[in-house]
Amino acid sequence: MLILNGLGVTLLIAACAILIGTVLGCIFALMKISDSKFLRGVATVYTTVLRGIPLATQLMIFYFVILAPLGLNRLLVAVLAYGFNSGAYCTEIFRAGIQGVDKGQSEAARSLGMSKNQTLFKIILPQAVKAVLPTYTSEFIVLIKETSVASFIAVTDMTKAGDMIRNATYNAWIPLLTCAAIYLILTLGLTKLFEGFEKRLAKSDRK
Repeated sequence: MLILNGLGVTLLIAACAILIGTVLGCIFALMKISDSKFLRGVATVYTTVLRGIPLATQLMIFYFVILAPLGLNRLLVAVLAYGFNSGAYCTEIFRAGIQGVDKGQSEAARSLGMSKNQTLFKIILPQAVKAVLPTYTSEFIVLIKETSVASFIAVTDMTKAGDMIRNATYNAWIPLLTCAAIYLILTLGLTKLFEGFEKRLAKSDRK
């Protein structure tokens, strides 16, 4: 039950964090490709700082330095820390996808009388989404595995639960290998799920 509860915490952190990261990634990716130097600068600082500092360090800074005075729940702090970290990576994933669409597409759309926003949301983004899906999948899978450092702020995720069982039973094999097997099943399952989604998108393109 301890491992199952820990698995629930792991999945909750990962799911909430990827949602936050996706929203932040979309916002900062659009800022990075905007005409405003200020917006591009803010987005660049965000991605540079968050991607340049180890996640475990960020997690402890969020909990012990930034959010400690607010008395927030450890789980909420973990979700926010992972979400902001994921947002930095999603920003670069989405930016690369948007800028990877051939410029002729936007030029053709503009020549047909579409506005810049219409071109972005109706022509560029649908193609960019398909292009970034494999990398986005990898980010989600990495995020699930990185939740294992949530124990740094005493969050009982699956890895922490396995370690607690190890300390109580003096048996490292069963709890830790069980956790490893569950992580493997999760990552393989998600990989297969997203591969199926990619194939469906590819079929719709051919039609």
